Amino acid sequence: MQMPDQSSDYQPHDLLAAFSLLTRLPVPVDHARAGKRGADAAWAFPLAGLILGGMFGLMGVILSWIGVPNGMVAAFILLGFAMATGAMHEDGLADFADGIWGGTTVERRLEIMKDSRIGAYGAMALIIFLLARFSGIATLQGWDLLLTLAAVGAASRALMVGVMFMLAPAKPTGLSASAGQPSARKTGVALAIGLAACVLLTGFSGIILFAAMAIAIIPVCTIAIKKLNGQTGDVLGAAQQSAEIAGLAIAIALL
Repeated sequence: MQMPDQSSDYQPHDLLAAFSLLTRLPVPVDHARAGKRGADAAWAFPLAGLILGGMFGLMGVILSWIGVPNGMVAAFILLGFAMATGAMHEDGLADFADGIWGGTTVERRLEIMKDSRIGAYGAMALIIFLLARFSGIATLQGWDLLLTLAAVGAASRALMVGVMFMLAPAKPTGLSASAGQPSARKTGVALAIGLAACVLLTGFSGIILFAAMAIAIIPVCTIAIKKLNGQTGDVLGAAQQSAEIAGLAIAIALL
């Protein structure tokens, strides 16, 4: 069920709540307050993604300036993202792949996705997606690296909010169910922030970038509807990873 907008629609604390949910960074968040806000704070997801992408993009620029090879820069950036986020999106991708192709019923698929162990499908998905991200990051150089990672970081998290709005939780328990569904207005704000980040950081071609990332999550949503009857945190992780890879690929093509 969608949570109605509250009178205090957009709170500065929502950004801290977004960081607390999407990262493992030590932020001074009031967890009780963040828990009550739930999906009402989801509008700030793209802001958290923007900061994360910009932070590690800047790290990449500095490493390149001091002479670190592009491949090693990409590896350090991926390591930084994994440490900052606890690899939660990558974990969601692996669980999604294992559950979707490892189970024959909705109940069994959800059970597999809840299992912390990674199977063959999850391992293959991780390898392929990490290789794609590594290749994309290693290709970008200089300020293009910083601007692209910031734009893609914002847009991919904004699209997560879109998935939360479009698909109901597939199960009554879990992180996604406890957060609830964002309202249409909060979803619109999140998507607008993601699109604005793409345009401001990459020019008017950012519209194409954002559109391509949105198209990239359609297969994830379609599979989730057909195989799970909704979304879970793992579905959101798979959507974010798919959007990020599409964003890197399109950004490189446009550049």
